[in-house]
Amino acid sequence: MKFINTIRKYLRGLGIFFLALAIFVNYQTSFWPSVILYRIGVVRLAGHFLLGPMRIIQSHMEAGDMEGAKKVVDSIKFPGLLIKPMRSVYYTIKGNLAMVSQDFDIAEKHMKKSLDLGGGALTKQADGPNRLQLGMLAMQKGNIKEAESYIRQALRSGLPDNENNAAAYLQLCSIM
Repeated sequence: MKFINTIRKYLRGLGIFFLALAIFVNYQTSFWPSVILYRIGVVRLAGHFLLGPMRIIQSHMEAGDMEGAKKVVDSIKFPGLLIKPMRSVYYTIKGNLAMVSQDFDIAEKHMKKSLDLGGGALTKQADGPNRLQLGMLAMQKGNIKEAESYIRQALRSGLPDNENNAAAYLQLCSIM
């Protein structure tokens, strides 16, 4: 798995390398021997800009390395180029990292961006947990009505496991 993450980490560099190699082969011989190199280079670059390093971020977060995850997230310069589900995940992760650093306003902004993107199977799975986190943020800020609204929406959207359901119902109990 480390080998695959290393390849993902250097996706852009590998894409540029293969494109440069394709241009060199094209110049030395002809177009047809370099076609496969052009394709590999374009696919690598497109993968870098459309999918981003989300798997690398996931491995950092699973290991509990929030600083490493923050560094990788900050390396994404053009989040608007990410495909919609990846962009939604990107803003969710940015919101989670902001919550870790206790920056609730930035966290709320990113979580709302993630919800606004909507669509796709990936974002529908995250809809309930995002709304639950927005409810928790509203509780932190003392906005009880908004917190109740978000938590009820999270329960309607569906939460992935019993622990999240329990946390949502516990928060509703404390609101009541």
